[in-house]
Amino acid sequence: MIELRNRVLLAPMSGITDLPFRRIAHRLGAGLVVAEMVASKMLAGAHKQTLKRVMGAPEITPYVIQISGRCPHETGEAARVAADLGADMIDINMGCPARKVTKGLAGSALMKEPDLALSIIDSVVGAVNLPVSLKMRLGWDEHLLNAADIAIRAEQAGVQMLTVHGRTRNQFYKGQADWLAISDVVKAVRVPVIANGDIIDFSALETCLAQSTASGVMIGRGAQGRPWIVGEFGARLATGASPAAPTLAVKQAIIAEHYEDMLSFYGVELGLRNARKHLGWYIDDLFKRRSDALTWRARLCREEQPVNVIKALNEMFASIEGDRELAA
Repeated sequence: MIELRNRVLLAPMSGITDLPFRRIAHRLGAGLVVAEMVASKMLAGAHKQTLKRVMGAPEITPYVIQISGRCPHETGEAARVAADLGADMIDINMGCPARKVTKGLAGSALMKEPDLALSIIDSVVGAVNLPVSLKMRLGWDEHLLNAADIAIRAEQAGVQMLTVHGRTRNQFYKGQADWLAISDVVKAVRVPVIANGDIIDFSALETCLAQSTASGVMIGRGAQGRPWIVGEFGARLATGASPAAPTLAVKQAIIAEHYEDMLSFYGVELGLRNARKHLGWYIDDLFKRRSDALTWRARLCREEQPVNVIKALNEMFASIEGDRELAA
């Protein structure tokens, strides 16, 4: 099994955990970062945009690629391509609730077909000489809560780590994640189980670990606009001490670094567009008042020239420094 730097991991998120985001989170101490989910068929076919979505970097180790699909042959082929790209671990997605994924009977839809799910696991495990992990939900709905059963069979098939989001597919992201229910999976297997869902602060992380009895946690939406919290929480768990929160100057440097990396990675035109959602999340984290956040969102996310975005970022941080009552 891959050795983790700490017990707090960054979740794979479509359209979000691209190479620039993973590079930032890894540099800031995340225990593990996972590339955004890609369709096995597209990866097996070496589709150009798919290869870009899973691209790694020498400084990011281990290198983890997540695949989804419902055809055992295609998932096996995708795993082989991932290995050829230098992946250190393959993660199988059986947890994505998005309709465009489940409509194709992949992602969390596979929890309704455990025999097929196990055929996919067997294909991936047999295709590569790499650790294989599995990410799933508690089940399809409240009538089909079969995460523990699938976990047992996945462990027997060779899966070395499990991540469980504490909701069913039909819940999407509504309500509160059921961390206690994850403990049923922990009790059923010997491999590490990672808990996922609603971990937005360290108090939630502690409660999640206590209720789930999991080996670690995976943070997804909670890291949007706050990529530093993954490493920060990981260090806090490891040492028991609370590292100092990043200062405004540090946050400004992180945001500028992330922005410049996106421009370099995608090119100016596409990078400018793709960076806007991240800028919006950063701004939301920085301001107490929603009205202030909306004002700066409107300005930064409408700029068409990178130099003007950086100028506006500098002015925004100067305004916060000048009036600390603005800051969250």
